[in-house]
Amino acid sequence: MAGVDGHVALVTGAGRGIGKATTELLLQRGARVMAVSRSENELTTLGTDYLVADLSTADGCARAVDETQGRLGPIEVLVCNHGVGSAHERVLWEQDPETWAQAMRVNLDGPFHLTRAILAGMVEVGYGRMVFTSSTAGRIAEQAGSAYNASKHGLLGLMRSVAQDGGAFGVTANAVLPGWVRTEMAERSARAESEASGKTVEQVWEERDALYPPNRVVTPIEVAHVIAFLASEESRGMSGQAITVALGAEV
Repeated sequence: MAGVDGHVALVTGAGRGIGKATTELLLQRGARVMAVSRSENELTTLGTDYLVADLSTADGCARAVDETQGRLGPIEVLVCNHGVGSAHERVLWEQDPETWAQAMRVNLDGPFHLTRAILAGMVEVGYGRMVFTSSTAGRIAEQAGSAYNASKHGLLGLMRSVAQDGGAFGVTANAVLPGWVRTEMAERSARAESEASGKTVEQVWEERDALYPPNRVVTPIEVAHVIAFLASEESRGMSGQAITVALGAEV
């Protein structure tokens, strides 16, 4: 069986942006997808099984895994894409400890709980693909983003641990590190930057476009295509890799 045809995939953060594009692409390629996010309105348009869940808690993660396996069967692909951004963060000495805690709960603890719950089943059957959405901030820290930076760096450590622990059992784990993508999360940060700087939102995006050789930011579907490959059987030779998707830039 090639690609992802017939495989059961759990995609988090599936209601918008990269997660939505990935869900739609995996469906096109024959996967059986459980789409998970916090907003039912976004999920109902996807045309696949869906679940509203809070993935910042161990209980929410357990429910997502149990519901997926109950409805669709053993999970063969995890696309761990949900997350909270950095638009509300401050420089480190002014950072609200709850902002730090929230970023860890959503961006790192949730992926740990999901991974822990799913990996044992993958090990048992001798097959699995795990793909994590980190960020270029997981490699090069952004200013006034300590919680986001640390959580996205930590996500790469989790991914590499999965690659080590699951590698002998046919499980691969990799991460994508997108640059700026014009998603709703990134729009929030653009609005925050606009308010702080006096620039218009479009001027903020023009500056972001200029960071990349093609003078544009990455699109959700461009990231989704990389995720879909890493979720496929053909990617079996790759594991423990952090792949930048940023049009030739590092930001």
